[in-house]
Amino acid sequence: MRERERERERAKDWASVLLFVLGDLIDGHKALFGIHRLPPPQPSLPLPCAPPPSVVSSLLLLPLLPPAPAAFRPLHSVLSDSAPSPPYVLSPPPRPHHPYHETLAQKICKAIRRPGAPSKARTYADVNVIRPKDYWDYESLTVQWGEQDDYEVVKKVGRGKYSEVFEGVHCTDNEKCVIKILKPVKKKKIKREIKILQNLCGGPNIVKLLDIVRDQQSKTPSLIFEYVNNTDFKVLYPTLSDFDIRYYIYELLKALDYCHSQGIMHRDVKPHNVMIDHEQRKLRLIDWGLAEFYHPEKEYNVRVASRYFKGPELLVDLQDYDYSLDLWSLGCMLAGMIFRKEPFFYGHDNYDQLVKIAKVLGTDELNAYLHKYRIELDPHLAALVGRHSRKPWTKFINVDNQHLAVPEALDFVDKLLHYDHQERPTAKEAMAHPYFYPIRNAESSRTRTR
Repeated sequence: MRERERERERAKDWASVLLFVLGDLIDGHKALFGIHRLPPPQPSLPLPCAPPPSVVSSLLLLPLLPPAPAAFRPLHSVLSDSAPSPPYVLSPPPRPHHPYHETLAQKICKAIRRPGAPSKARTYADVNVIRPKDYWDYESLTVQWGEQDDYEVVKKVGRGKYSEVFEGVHCTDNEKCVIKILKPVKKKKIKREIKILQNLCGGPNIVKLLDIVRDQQSKTPSLIFEYVNNTDFKVLYPTLSDFDIRYYIYELLKALDYCHSQGIMHRDVKPHNVMIDHEQRKLRLIDWGLAEFYHPEKEYNVRVASRYFKGPELLVDLQDYDYSLDLWSLGCMLAGMIFRKEPFFYGHDNYDQLVKIAKVLGTDELNAYLHKYRIELDPHLAALVGRHSRKPWTKFINVDNQHLAVPEALDFVDKLLHYDHQERPTAKEAMAHPYFYPIRNAESSRTRTR
């Protein structure tokens, strides 16, 4: 009996090793972009001398892994590993869908926008009209490349659709930094991100771009940023007090007001892109890869922002959107924080995302919004959305969040989460909301004591 239990324990330990190995294979970036995944952390408990036969046979089916790299690696070596291994793709199981939803989703076409109801930003609309062309014409940018060998990779800290992110060090002064290695995308997208970061450099709570480097052989560009000792939002947010949430949302609004005042929409505001060093009470808005210059009457791509933070304008194909998109995303973030419900609107796809919003804000206001901007939804999407009455925000209060979901917080969320993007407050107007009275009061007190 004991021997069988020991066998089971050995199987568990080796299964964990197998999972780490599979993680290496699933990553796929080594095969696609010539970048090695950093070695998996070793299990904390010593492994038994031999795995059970069933685990051995599983391991034999896997290709040999490359030798583990040293803890600190020159950046060029991360980008120039030879002989890429074959790509391994493990598709996640499909989300369970209601059959009715699935059938309708397959038939949905783009919404129709009739002429005669254009939309324009209420503030900062003409920033890029007034400024010289070389301020916003990122396609003409000539990139000044720094020295890649000045940086070494320490460990991988994240990955996204368009990049791999590493903690690194500057070799000469041993200063920590963040290295964002860009995946193959159009040159103009890379130039846009660089130009926007250069234009915003030094702005309040905007992550600082320190350098731009490129691998000589593969020509893979990397962006070097200031280091922020971030705590994962899934760990941090449940620990934040009412005052903390007000403080960090106010700091985020400073960043948004600044970038909007410079004629730039972020278009991907979400917890993953807000770095917080809680010990130093420092916040930085990162990942400007989807950011864009605002030009009045220009039609933009609606395939921006992450699903749970997409504004209704994106979900109904309104293309002449503006800075107010970022305020919707901020509202989704704040709702998740104060109600302890992350994400607040949890759609399974873009159509279902609109359904989830309609179930909270109701369909009467959605229909008024569509009518105002002369938008006709595909009948299948309209059927999917159905009819819903508006839910009061108090419905989301419970014993766990009642200390955060105070009346002024509910009022502020209500103002941000408006279907009509022109009715949302601007970032500057949002900072003047009574929700931030304690923060403004604390700031003015600090100013007086200096």
